[in-house]
Order: sequence, then C-alpha cells, then structure tokens
Amino acid sequence: MSDRIDPDAAVAAGQETIRAEAKALETLAVALAGELKEPFVEAARLLIGAEGRVIVSGMGKSGHIARKIAATLASTGTPAQFVHPAEASHGDLGMILEDDCVLAISRSGETAELSDLLYHCRRMSIPVIGMTFKPGSSLAKASTAALVLPECGEASEDAPAPTTSTTMCLALGDALAVALIKARGFSKDDFGAIHPGGKLGAALKRVRDIMRVGGEDPLVSPDISVPDAMKAMSVGGIGAAGVVENGKLIGIITDGDLRRKLTPEMFAKTAKDIMTAAPKTIAPDAPIADAIAIMNAKRITLLFAVEDGRPVGVVHMHDLLAAGVR
Repeated sequence: MSDRIDPDAAVAAGQETIRAEAKALETLAVALAGELKEPFVEAARLLIGAEGRVIVSGMGKSGHIARKIAATLASTGTPAQFVHPAEASHGDLGMILEDDCVLAISRSGETAELSDLLYHCRRMSIPVIGMTFKPGSSLAKASTAALVLPECGEASEDAPAPTTSTTMCLALGDALAVALIKARGFSKDDFGAIHPGGKLGAALKRVRDIMRVGGEDPLVSPDISVPDAMKAMSVGGIGAAGVVENGKLIGIITDGDLRRKLTPEMFAKTAKDIMTAAPKTIAPDAPIADAIAIMNAKRITLLFAVEDGRPVGVVHMHDLLAAGVR
C-alpha cells in the first residue's frame, strides 16, 4: 500500500495543514485582544475563583482536547479533571459539585451529550465556560463566559475532520492555563513539587534535595595528617574530603590529589599541604542542572554545597545519576 503515497504530494499536504493551523492560531491571537478579550478575562476569573475543581468536558475530538486541558491545568496549580459528558448522564454528574467550575468544549455548541451536564450546572448554579465556534449555539447561551472562537475552517475541505478547530481549542486552553500560572505566581519550585517523577522532576530538584550531609560529607581540619585525612575519605565513601578552617571550606582533598602527589614524604604532610585550594562549590538551593553544568565544565565528579562559605553538604555525580538526571 506504500506505493499509493506520493512523497511530494504528502509533504505538500503536510505543509498546507501546518500553515492553515498557524494562520488560524494567528487569527485567534488577534481575536484575543478584540472580541475574545472580555470573555477570556471572565473565564480566567471564574477558573481562579473556583473553590472546588475545574471540570473539563467534551465529546469526541473535543473530548480529547478537554482531557489535555484538564491535565495541563492540574499540572500547573489548578485542580482539574475530565468528565465524559455521556457518562455524566449515567451517574458521573455526582462528580460535579457546587464549588466547581465547568469548561465545556463543542465545535458546534449543540453536542447533545452535553445537555444533561449543562442542565445540572444551571440547577446547581455552577459557572460554565463554553468553548465553541457558534455564537448563537445552545452552549454559548448556557455559558457564564462564552469563548466563541473565530471560524477558520478545517485543514482539509475534502474530509473536514477536526484539525484546525481542535488546534485552536487546545491553544486557547493553554492560554488560560498560562494566564492562571502568572496570576497565581506559580513558580518552578511549585511545578517541581507536583512533577517529582521522571527526568523532568529530577531536573527541577534542588541540590539540597539530593546532597549528602553529616558523616557522608567528610570534613577535616587543615592540620590533620594525610593518613588521618585518608581515613576520613574512606568513611565518607565519596573519594574526597573537605578541608575546613574556622568553619569555612578552604580546600578539598580528592583521590586524584593523592595519586598525583604520592611520594614517601606525602604521609608526613598535612591536609593543607596537599589540598586543592578554593574548590568549586554550589549553593544548596541551586538547581541540580547548575551542579551538572559545573561538573561537566570543570570535569569533576563532586561539589560541596556551601552557605556563607560554610559546607552544609556534598553532591556527587553518582547522586545525580541516582536521581535520574543525565
């Protein structure tokens, strides 16, 4: 069947689709500063003012977009969940409470499966944000804030499946989510707190989240003998020890220092004699990404975390790998 695809025709169709959707998004951006401004602001106010959750609903392709918008809101500080409109008519209306706010999506604004949900909202005085392309539709009329998107047609006239329209709805949902992020002052730390898993969660962690403290960050005085410093390094298990004077980190001894300076006379010296002075350090509240950048640039495998020059922990490359950061 692969011989039915003309490469040039396929690429041309792809470009035509992307350009059509890009044009539609630009039209939507212009509308947002015009006829959509007032309902968009009202929608944002309703969402941020909801004491309960944001219930997002839609049927068919609009349902898929609704699920994504709900997930985006939930991951950025706005409690949200998707409720299937058909299932709502068979008991799931119990998921929608009077403190909630509903965001309903329908291209035509006449999706039959939404009717029971909208009636439930009217009966419970639950605010509804309607996202549709038809200003006089049932959804628009039933909405507290009606987001009526500009009609731009679908990418294919031959089979007008939802393409451009769903892209616009998805973008408008993202626009609402980002507006709420800014209004709430939702930070990277807030984002990291609810994204603890995977590479993204690991990258959003701070050095203090994974650094070793106590006996795992061996510290020695500058006048300690080299053999005793080596014992401290063995206890720590990181192949290094920090050299501390008056509570401040003044140097570091690593396995590499010992190998490079290994002579019979070395064992009669002190930690200060063989240490690397003014080592690279990092703040405990610095992002893990900063620790990785320093280690890669300096070709080192560990960093002491310091506050006002005082060591409070140490982070090793092994810790970064264990945390899932690459």
